[in-house]
Amino acid sequence: MRRFLLPVAILVLIFGFWLSPDVQQIAAGVAIFLFGMLMLEDGFKMFSGGSLERVLEHATRSTARALTFGILSTTLMQSSSLVSVITISFLSAGLVTLVGAIGIIFGANIGTTTGAWLVAGLGLKVNIAAYAMPMLAISIVLVLQSSRYARGIGYALAGLGFLFLGIHYIKIGFDSFSEQIDLTRFALTGFVGLAVYTLIGAVATVIMQSSHATLLLILAGLAAGQISYDNALALAIGANIGTTITAILGSLTSNFQGKRLALAHLVFNTATAAVALVFIVPLRIAVDWVSASVGIADTDYALKLAVFHTIFNLLGVALMLPLMGRLISFLQRSIPEPVLDRSQPKYLSQAVDEFPPTIEAALRKEVKHLYDNAAELIAHGLNLSRNEVFASHDMEATVRLSRHRYDFDFDERYEQRVKTLHNAIVQFSTRIGPKNLPAPVTDRIYGLREAAGQIVRALKAVKHLRGNMIAHTARPNGAITNLYNGLRVDMGRILAEIHRLDLLEPEDRSSLWLDDETVHVEDAARSTASMVDQMIRADELSASDATSFLNDSGYSYAAMRDLISAARALYIQQDEAVAEIEKLLALDDEDVGAVLDIQSAHKSGIMPSAMQPAPPPRSGA
Repeated sequence: MRRFLLPVAILVLIFGFWLSPDVQQIAAGVAIFLFGMLMLEDGFKMFSGGSLERVLEHATRSTARALTFGILSTTLMQSSSLVSVITISFLSAGLVTLVGAIGIIFGANIGTTTGAWLVAGLGLKVNIAAYAMPMLAISIVLVLQSSRYARGIGYALAGLGFLFLGIHYIKIGFDSFSEQIDLTRFALTGFVGLAVYTLIGAVATVIMQSSHATLLLILAGLAAGQISYDNALALAIGANIGTTITAILGSLTSNFQGKRLALAHLVFNTATAAVALVFIVPLRIAVDWVSASVGIADTDYALKLAVFHTIFNLLGVALMLPLMGRLISFLQRSIPEPVLDRSQPKYLSQAVDEFPPTIEAALRKEVKHLYDNAAELIAHGLNLSRNEVFASHDMEATVRLSRHRYDFDFDERYEQRVKTLHNAIVQFSTRIGPKNLPAPVTDRIYGLREAAGQIVRALKAVKHLRGNMIAHTARPNGAITNLYNGLRVDMGRILAEIHRLDLLEPEDRSSLWLDDETVHVEDAARSTASMVDQMIRADELSASDATSFLNDSGYSYAAMRDLISAARALYIQQDEAVAEIEKLLALDDEDVGAVLDIQSAHKSGIMPSAMQPAPPPRSGA
């Protein structure tokens, strides 16, 4: 579609330039306006932070809140198309629910009316370029600053300045154009006029990818007397239909949820437009009544068009909100959820690529998806049921009774459920290099990629020890069985604790238990060799079994370390005040070593010199 639109747009511009030099000024004004919208978009992207998940959770907790969020975000960004694409990105990344996303889209349609009021009430009646110049001058100073937030403000201010400048040039262009050509000669009345100009409004919006730009042209033409009021109403209705094209194109690279939202946007805007066309006469009467009530002159068609735009968008929301349940059911029937393929990414798509919060959130969810697949394979590789491990209150008893062998091809299961996902995670995280993301976001993304690698390494370690573990735990075989069961207990406990961590709310998660587990694992790893030596001397263990167990315990403890480290990257948030406290309390490698030395000293009855009490002072001192 975009390949088709490009030559059409160029041909239309060339024809317009040939028709009148003033068209060049109008086209330049539109270009400046759209450039301003792009700068606004870049500015707001720079304000994206790690707290967006919590903001969205609260903002979309109810339909009313989602509606308000859509209104406010569109008012700030001055682009309902941009809000639609961002919402598709949020939905694809799992940051919002489908109901919340639809609420945002409804709000965006109301928020887009603020652009019409801005142009009709200010842009066409005031020398708006006088405000644009100082905005642009100040913005360049801010853009050159090192602070990301200062640059974001600068880009947003520059975008607003270019919006004002574009409005100014379009207004001047139409004023000059009206002196040469009278476009009202092409005005159409009745049903034909409604149909033709609705189609024109939709096509113009599809080409420019912005209903704001279309409304700006309509309002400027209306103020210059180049468009009749009736035809302007139809053009505004058409612009509402055409604005859905951006969401549709954005959904092509999204998952099924993103496609559902794009369809919801199309259904909502088309239904609203159809109601407006059918009830165009009552709506005109309502516009005249509201305009007279607020003091708008009967001949001020630009402001009356803004009133109409607001009324018919509010009407659409009022009609569709009670039908939200039926709309959701229709979307689910029309675009069913695909059969879950655990080997394929669920959250990674091009739709989440453009915004830092969705990049990080989608990657975090995908690494969790990878962990879920790997955890099941790890448990089965140890002859354990993952569900029984998660529900266990006595891990030793659970492990002792778990002797059933899970017969499956480990390599095949790894290729199907883990390797493909890991490759997708690595490829996705590598794409962030040129995106100029905030340093903390980039660090967390690379941390998640490392966590995915640690999960895979843990799984491969289990593969190496699986053969001996199965051989020695399928039936009781004395000391060697107890040793291998001890490894299974430790691994099962870590899997269960990570599962409990996943069930907690983010604000309730703590890294302190991870430190406890780290100390336990390192203590067990250090004491394994001496314990095995004692068992060999006591003839409880053969040298052959001891060698196999020492190798396998090395694999096991390496897997435990990797799983604990991956859990820290996945679940422990470092952007809250409590995280700062935990950072002070957290143990680094030296701290772990010190704790283990103290534990060893206590076991042997000797206190390390650093911990021994000072000798009493000598007499006479």
